[in-house]
Amino acid sequence: MASVPAVRDLADHWWIVLLRGVLAILFGVLAFAWPGLTVALLVLIWGAYALIDGLFELVVGIRAKYGALIVVGLLGIAAGVLTFVWPAITAIALLWIIAFWAIFAGVMQIAAAIRLREEIRGEWLLILSGICTVALGVLLLRYPSAGAVSIAWLIASFAVAWGILLVILAFRLKGWKTRTGRTAAQPA
Repeated sequence: MASVPAVRDLADHWWIVLLRGVLAILFGVLAFAWPGLTVALLVLIWGAYALIDGLFELVVGIRAKYGALIVVGLLGIAAGVLTFVWPAITAIALLWIIAFWAIFAGVMQIAAAIRLREEIRGEWLLILSGICTVALGVLLLRYPSAGAVSIAWLIASFAVAWGILLVILAFRLKGWKTRTGRTAAQPA
């Protein structure tokens, strides 16, 4: 079970979760705005998003001293770097990378919510976020031959929904910090 100091540390850095949510929403809106993007551009946009999101996830994991978040952050960074190092990657290869990343990240989010359920209120938001992430991965694996526009819309829908859930979670963390009046440096 997570310790209260880990929750306090997450609450102290609620703005990182908020920024991740806003970036996810922005990515989703851009993917909706340009549904006819070439596969190469979609790959690069997703690579940038995965890299930035992975960096934020890594920072949160290190600050909270939570290994699963560190692993998810490192995987996001690796997926982003791979995308830039191998830009000619095919749509199917990108689809598989995104799908497996989404399934693993979703499972880790659900595990984190279960681990933190006694420490935070509204853990169902993190569970719902994890379920959405796993669902994206499963859908991408199930329908790999879908067109680029369909994949772009699916990814955009996921990004917007996930971003909204992260924004809500960020404000819940901020509220927890405000209610308790404690920071990670202060003992319980």
